[in-house]
Amino acid sequence: MKKSVIGSFVMAALLALTSCGAKETNEIKIGGIFPLSGAVAVYGVECKNGIDLAIEEINAAGGINGKNVVLISEDDEGNPDKTVNAYQKLTSKDGAKIIIGSLTSGCTQAITNRAQAQKVVQIAPAATAPAITDAGDYIFRACFIDPFQGRVGGKFSAETLNAKTAAILYDTGNDYSVGLTENFEAAFTQAGGKIVAKEAYTTNDKDFNAQLTKIKSANPDVVYLPDYYNVVALIAKQLRAQGIEAPIVGADGWDGILGNSSAEVLNGFYSNHYATDSTDPAVQAFVKKFNDKYSKDPNSFAALGYDSVYILKDAIIKAGSDDATAVKEALKATNGDYVTGHLTFDEKRNPIKSAVMLEIVKDDDGTLKTVYKTTVNP
Repeated sequence: MKKSVIGSFVMAALLALTSCGAKETNEIKIGGIFPLSGAVAVYGVECKNGIDLAIEEINAAGGINGKNVVLISEDDEGNPDKTVNAYQKLTSKDGAKIIIGSLTSGCTQAITNRAQAQKVVQIAPAATAPAITDAGDYIFRACFIDPFQGRVGGKFSAETLNAKTAAILYDTGNDYSVGLTENFEAAFTQAGGKIVAKEAYTTNDKDFNAQLTKIKSANPDVVYLPDYYNVVALIAKQLRAQGIEAPIVGADGWDGILGNSSAEVLNGFYSNHYATDSTDPAVQAFVKKFNDKYSKDPNSFAALGYDSVYILKDAIIKAGSDDATAVKEALKATNGDYVTGHLTFDEKRNPIKSAVMLEIVKDDDGTLKTVYKTTVNP
């Protein structure tokens, strides 16, 4: 009787283990790290919305290789230390071997060496600093990189806006801002333009009037503002108040500016990953589905999050497995059309694709919106 009881417990334990194992094999766990609160939460929330939409669609269509996709997300608040904590939780407690995130370059780079060492596939939706993928071949991204964006801005200013002179106002403590500045300057001068003012500030500065006074005296044809939307909105207000009417140009960090500024950003242009008013059927379908679900148009972070999931889906199908090493090898061979354009990876696992330039205009009802201006492929 005693042996029978012990045997029953053993069988029950084995059945429980078998059941747990079966449950895991029917799921593909993807870890997500985003700034869902804090100063850049608009990036993380929108990116997660795009990811959630993609996963919902994929699971409704039968999943990937018959398995449901499960997103386990963590909020890093845009803080690299919290990104590390989120990564450790996702990989050690939740068992995720594929991670999407984080959003900003500093947070993303805080975990790339860990992901590489532990053979965890990491795909960065929007981290544009060139060094992100230097950690190794498990690290990918869905967005183009800062040197490309900076060159796009310089070429656009010279060739489309016909600017002969430019001023730059940038953050010396922000790698994103510095990288864009260097490449804008190189492309603009290569196109025959001249930098007539180059002024700097430090992160968390709020008063830019001293720098803008110097820029105004230089009378540039265009002003380049390579920073995130919250800082650009503040600079633009002070810039226009000083009477500087020149076009202002920036990069994808401007995404989110429409809800945080007003008329001062008119005559503003920025490089981005896609345009919501594109006539591409894939873009139109995505925008409609996103709008149906969230009652608003998706920004570029939503599109990049959405694409990140579908890039992974294609790789997992190609690999025939969600094993991280197999997925990593399949990702390298990516060659497909996504919402943000046709994508292949170079030898550093950076996307090869074009950029669009968006113009900020006033809608018929007086609200601000962006419209497609041109595609730049330097």
